[in-house]
Amino acid sequence: MILIADSGSTKTDWVLCDKGEIVTRIKTQGLNPTIQSAEDILAVLTSELAGKIDADMPESIHFYGAGCAYDNANRRMQTALEATFTTKDIHINSDLLAAARALCGHEEGIACILGTGSNSCLFDGSNIIDNTPSLGFILGDEGSGAHLGRQLVSDCIKKQLSKELREKFFSRYQLDKATILERVYRTPLPNRWLASFTPFLSENKKNAEIQALLKHCFTQFFQRNTMVYRKSWLPIHIIGGVGVNFVQEIKETAESLGLSIGKIVESPMEGLIEFHKTN
Repeated sequence: MILIADSGSTKTDWVLCDKGEIVTRIKTQGLNPTIQSAEDILAVLTSELAGKIDADMPESIHFYGAGCAYDNANRRMQTALEATFTTKDIHINSDLLAAARALCGHEEGIACILGTGSNSCLFDGSNIIDNTPSLGFILGDEGSGAHLGRQLVSDCIKKQLSKELREKFFSRYQLDKATILERVYRTPLPNRWLASFTPFLSENKKNAEIQALLKHCFTQFFQRNTMVYRKSWLPIHIIGGVGVNFVQEIKETAESLGLSIGKIVESPMEGLIEFHKTN
């Protein structure tokens, strides 16, 4: 049996599989070894996971997560998992590799994450061979929820959108300029706060002004992230809530740039199960 984990900042999805068939599926809080110690991670595993999966059941573990892109962080995750399960066949990988394996399988392609943040990579069917740095919501993250929210807030304050739409937005969230500046520049996790406005964009995406905003942001995503790989004939696959919520706008933007969209899914888990079944 193999244990596969897909971990984000808020939750971790664990699936114990036997030859591709799901035996057990469990959710725990999110685990990020970049900001959590091995002891903190172990405490979560002990309280939320250990009692639900026997220590000797997984023959191998494949953990994919945000923050699992550096050796020191990966060692902390490895240490916590080794203290929880008996197997030593443990593989720690990034959420970007999870996206690539889930979306592309064993084929060449471009895999993207469009959620609160954004990222992309060129995948050769086995490994990530190129990656455009995401750079976070200040310097990058084009096309992400944080980017869409930032553009919406900025356009409202600078009166780039109609009065009717601006008032609708400010009224919906009880916002004014002072509150927005306080939240963005003086409180923690402003990227998540900005991304929280994507439902407003989704609800109003038939509005011509919102259409223009979305296509502007997605154009930036493609131009600054995927087109740099210079493989326009490859399908571009996308994972994440923003991708799922704005399928039509993403496809139309890609087509206008001569690009082809492949799969768009919300979660990598089903694709990861299939990948490890055939690997």
